[in-house]
Amino acid sequence: MCGIVGYIGNHSAKNVLMNGLTNLEYRGYDSSGISILKENAIQTLKTKGRVNDLAKLEGFPEFDGTCGIAHTRWATHGEPSDCNAHPHLSNNQLFAVVHNGIIENYQTLKAFLLDKGYHFLSETDTEVIPNLIDYHYQQTHEFLTAVQKTCHELVGSYAICVISPLHPDTLIVAKRNSPLVVGKGNHESFVGSDIPALLAYTKTFYFMENNELAELHKDSIKFYDANLKEIQKKAQTSEMDATAISKNGYEDFMLKEIHEQDSAIRKTLQSCDFAQKLGWDAKKLEKIHQIYLIACGTAMHAGFIGKTQIESLCRIPVTVDMASEFRYRNPIIDEHTLSIFISQSGETADTLAALELAKAKKSYTIAITNVPESSITRVADTVFYTQAGPEIAVASTKAYTSQLALLSAFSIYLAELLHGSTTELSNLKQELKQIPEKVESILSNTAFLKEFAQKIYHEKDLYYIGRGTDYYVALEGALKIKEISYIHAEAYAAGELKHGPIALIEKDTTVVSVVTDPNTAGKSISNMEEVMARGAKILCITNQPLDTAFFPYTISIPHTNPLLAPMLSVIPLQLLAYYVAKEKHLDVDKPRNLAKSVTVE
Repeated sequence: MCGIVGYIGNHSAKNVLMNGLTNLEYRGYDSSGISILKENAIQTLKTKGRVNDLAKLEGFPEFDGTCGIAHTRWATHGEPSDCNAHPHLSNNQLFAVVHNGIIENYQTLKAFLLDKGYHFLSETDTEVIPNLIDYHYQQTHEFLTAVQKTCHELVGSYAICVISPLHPDTLIVAKRNSPLVVGKGNHESFVGSDIPALLAYTKTFYFMENNELAELHKDSIKFYDANLKEIQKKAQTSEMDATAISKNGYEDFMLKEIHEQDSAIRKTLQSCDFAQKLGWDAKKLEKIHQIYLIACGTAMHAGFIGKTQIESLCRIPVTVDMASEFRYRNPIIDEHTLSIFISQSGETADTLAALELAKAKKSYTIAITNVPESSITRVADTVFYTQAGPEIAVASTKAYTSQLALLSAFSIYLAELLHGSTTELSNLKQELKQIPEKVESILSNTAFLKEFAQKIYHEKDLYYIGRGTDYYVALEGALKIKEISYIHAEAYAAGELKHGPIALIEKDTTVVSVVTDPNTAGKSISNMEEVMARGAKILCITNQPLDTAFFPYTISIPHTNPLLAPMLSVIPLQLLAYYVAKEKHLDVDKPRNLAKSVTVE
C-alpha cells in the first residue's frame, strides 16, 4: 500500500523518482505526486490518478532538480483527490513529506497545531507531519532533531521521507512498522518502500528497523536510533534481477506470472531446507501439540490447504486463522504451539502483529514469504522462502502456488520426522516433483477458458463450489475473479448448497465446480446435478471421469494425489479470472481499491 521514492545526487531527480514510482505501481494506489528542490524552493506536482498522469501535468517538462521525493497513495484518510495526494507541505512551504502508514493520533496533533496557528488543506492524517516538523524546527533549528521530535509524538505506523530548501543537500527518512529501504550509489543516495523501486540504480541496500532515522547526502548515509545515537548498519547486496520486473513480451504482468508458475514451483521445491533451518527431531516435534497457520487473503487460502496436508500426514491439529482477527480474540498459544505465518510481501501489517503476539506467548514461529529482508523475516524464529521471484500484479498467482508447494514439502518433512520414510510419503514426494511438468501442460492449453470467459464476462454473480481442498481452491478462484473483474463471486462447500445457497440458483446462473478428490467426487457430481436441475450452467475443473455430454463445459487437468491437486486445479481459475477481466477491458495488474502490500491494519 502506497509507495515512497526519494533521491539525492547529481542526476535528474525527476527521472529517478518517476521510474521508481512506476516500479512501485504494483503496491496499489489511487493518486501520485512528486516534490523536487529547485532554486531554494520546493516544487510540487500531484494528481488523482496514475503515475503517467503526473507527466501530463502542466509544467512537468521544466520540473527537475537533483533532490526530491515522490509517492503513490492508497487512500485511508480522505478520498482520492489532488489535494489529498502526497507530498504534503508545511504551511510555510519549507518542509515536504511523503508518508506510508497511519497516524492514529493525528486529530490530537492537528488540534495542537491549529492552536499554534497552523492551517490544513487536506483531509489526510499525513499533513500534520510537515507542520509538526516545522514547529519543532522553529524551536531547535536542527533538521534531524525536528524530525526526531516529530516521530516521538506520532502514534501509529509510518515510513516518512522529508526534504527542505533550508537543507538542500539533505534528505531525512524515518520508519516505524512500515517498510523502508535505503540504497547507495556512486555519489547518490536513494530511498524506497521496496527494492524494485531502486533496482535500476543500485544493488546496495540498507534495511531500516523500527524507530530508526537516516540522514542521506549524495556521498554519505548516517543512521540513528530513536535518541539520535548514531548506529552502524551493514550494507547488503540484492540478488534480484531487474529483468524480473519486466513483462518479457506478455501483455500483462498477471499473465506472465501465471505462466511462470511451473518454474516458480520447481525452484521452490529445489530450495526447501527444512532440516537445515530447523534441526528438529521426532522428540522436538512431539512436543508440538497444535499448529496455527495465520495469514490474510490468498495466503490464508494456502493455509487451508496446508492444514489439510499437515493433519492428514502428521495427525497434529491445525487451526487456520485470519491474521486480522487473530490477536483480538485471545488465542490459546503456548510453548507447545507452532505458529506459521504466510505473507507474500513479508510486510502484511496484520500478519506481523499476529506474529509478535505469538512470540510474546512463547510459541515457536515460522515465516513463509517471497521477499528476502522483509519485515516478517526479521521477527520470526525461522524463515522459509518461496522462490516465485518478484510478483508485480496485485492479484497473487505464482506466489500462491509457490506457497502451496512449500507447504506440501513441509508437511511431508514433518510426517517423515514423526513416522520415518513410509511408502506413502515416498510416493507423495515423487508426485510432488512432477507437479511443475503438470502445471506446464495446463498452461499450454487455454483456448477453452478464453471462450468460456466470453460467455460469462457480463454476468453479475458467480458461484464456486467444491469439497475438502477443492472447496479451498474454490475460495481462491472466487477471490481472483472478484479482485480483477469486479464480479460478485461466492464460494461454498458443495455439501452446504442445500442448507441455503441453492436458493440463489436460477436459470443461466454460472457455477464453477472443482472436483479432484476421488473420495468425494461422487458427492460433488450430485451437487453439480442439483444446480443444473435448477437451470445453472456448470464449468467443472476436474481430473475425475465425467460425462462431458452431460457436463459440456469441462476442463480436464492431470491426475495427482488429492493433497497436491490444488496446485493444478487453481490455474484454470486464475486464467478464467484473467480472461474475464480482459473481456471487460479492465486493468488486470492494478485492480481498483487493492494493494499488493497491505502495510496498514
